[in-house]
Amino acid sequence: MIVEFGSFCLVLALALSVLQTGLSTAGRMRRSPLLAGGAEGAALAAAGAVALAFGALIFAFATSDFSVANVASNSHTDKPMLYKVAAAWGSHEGSLVLWCLVMTVFGAALTRARGLPFGLKTSSVGVQGALGALFLAFAVFTSNPFSRLDPAPIQGASLNPLLQDPALAFHPPLLYMGYVGFSVTFSLAVAALIEGKAFSGFWPAWGRWVRPWALASWVFLTGGITLGAFWAYYELGWGGWWFWDPVENASFMPWLAGAALLHSAVVTERRGALAGWTVFLALLAFSFSMLGAFLVRSGVLTSVHAFAVDPERGMMLLGILGFTAGSAFALFAWRAPQLKGGGMFAPVSREGALVLNNLFLTVAAVTVLLGTLYPLILEAATGATISVGPPYFALTFTPLMLVAFLILPAGPLLAWKRGDAKGAIQRLAVAGALAIGAGFVGWLAFEPKKALAAGGLAIGAWLIFGALAEVIERVRLFKVPLGEVLRRARGLPLGAWGMTLAHAGLGVFVLGAVIETGFKVEAAAPISIGQTVTAGPWRVSLDKVEVVEGPNYLAEQGTLTVSPVRPGPAARTVTAERRFFPAGGQTTTEVGLDFRGLDDVYVVMGERRAGAQGQNAWSVRVYFNPWARLIFLGPFIMALGGVLSLFDRRLRLAIGGRRKAVAA
Repeated sequence: MIVEFGSFCLVLALALSVLQTGLSTAGRMRRSPLLAGGAEGAALAAAGAVALAFGALIFAFATSDFSVANVASNSHTDKPMLYKVAAAWGSHEGSLVLWCLVMTVFGAALTRARGLPFGLKTSSVGVQGALGALFLAFAVFTSNPFSRLDPAPIQGASLNPLLQDPALAFHPPLLYMGYVGFSVTFSLAVAALIEGKAFSGFWPAWGRWVRPWALASWVFLTGGITLGAFWAYYELGWGGWWFWDPVENASFMPWLAGAALLHSAVVTERRGALAGWTVFLALLAFSFSMLGAFLVRSGVLTSVHAFAVDPERGMMLLGILGFTAGSAFALFAWRAPQLKGGGMFAPVSREGALVLNNLFLTVAAVTVLLGTLYPLILEAATGATISVGPPYFALTFTPLMLVAFLILPAGPLLAWKRGDAKGAIQRLAVAGALAIGAGFVGWLAFEPKKALAAGGLAIGAWLIFGALAEVIERVRLFKVPLGEVLRRARGLPLGAWGMTLAHAGLGVFVLGAVIETGFKVEAAAPISIGQTVTAGPWRVSLDKVEVVEGPNYLAEQGTLTVSPVRPGPAARTVTAERRFFPAGGQTTTEVGLDFRGLDDVYVVMGERRAGAQGQNAWSVRVYFNPWARLIFLGPFIMALGGVLSLFDRRLRLAIGGRRKAVAA
């Protein structure tokens, strides 16, 4: 009965989303607050209906109701409860309901937004309702998660063992809150195009309204991507954290577009400039999100990330993408001549630096798009297959980011409208000297010596020290008494601290990525109990191997001791496993990780084979990954900076005269 109730709620949500769109359209055309209020009520009700449907789906998984086809295909009675619940969004159907839930919840939150003019708010609520209706219709008519089986199987097929992991339990919700959060910026952009320039100061106010939604989505997407990268690092057992997989790229493209949108919206808010470009980026970010949904659900990709291999569903998703993005960009092309505003600014100014930032981020996103889609297009057109992997991105994406990183610290030190390049360089002189010194020290300290790695170390240090230089300049450190410095620091808005953390976090990530990539050491050998493998400064010895039983798997577990080659740090014990899941007949690896400060000693145990003198031997791979901690710490600091900025009152509320002007 609960399953049927969930199915009814999903259909009800579809009807409410259609009603939301219709009432919003009628309310905007008639300028009727009553109809507009009805649309907002329908949005709130639609979010509640999808939440009930999602709760019913989780209940079906938690109780192992195998009469539901989705549960039978993705769950098993022996699975731990966490993975039973996570399986609710581990399939195509369940993940689509999660997508619809996030979209309708964001739509409901949009109805509570304060300070928006009547026309803009009503139109954006209507567009958000139309988006929700399209995806709910897709779920109801092609991907119903509540479809019954008759007769019901006694046991389910279980979830892909690779997805039975704590990080993967929380990765999709975070990722979807980022993906789908950009639907609000999309709706606000379309609404702005519908409304046109309604009054003086419209575009600066619009930039202020868009920025919190873009920032929240970007923060969630940062967290989701980082969690996914960490899962790939310790779960897949290949020793890496990013492989430029097409599905990884599908999440990275909206992240890049969202980062460009954040910086562009600042210019639009402060100066009223770049309005058309900011609208374009708002449309592009969510279009990239929908492209990602198409890639993982159409069958065009074979990946552990892919949810479905049904071309028919893929064509429907492609139709949704084509209709929504096509209509929005057609409207943009029609309105583009009217998207003018804001004062002029010199090339050397904060606006100029932000324009350069946007240029490099957008070109980088297009580079990733080409590298992702070109093999698919080539195969569809000619039947030929080609692999586009790390070498392509190293030659195209990396140089673009290198130039962007060199420019980035100067932007916050330039004045609006017209900046002083010489003054900014002088204020960054110490940061530059420290960065060069860091690169030189890295050249001397690391073996073997690598010029590119030393240069990357200098770039990471440049980003960190450059971010700190901006704060030092604002609080006048070393120029005024300490009491005045503390007073200025307390007076800095949270947005300023958030920007500093975000830029410094990017530098921390660059440090980790450069050093881990440049100085990683790998060793592999078949060893018996008591034998060792050496990788860099660490020696790993196999102590014992035993069979252990998990809740829904059997594992061959190796206990290994990690000790330094030279006397120094204490030895530690780690365990690495090969797990066999009887329900799906699949085998996975569980990595043994020894955290050594910023470094990782990464151990993977492979298959058993015959060794010397008739002894059993196991293939053991050991990676020494220096500074790998920073790869995941850096994005966490960036996301923390975004959260701080969200709590800045200037960002959350339209205050003072501007708010009164908007109301008028």
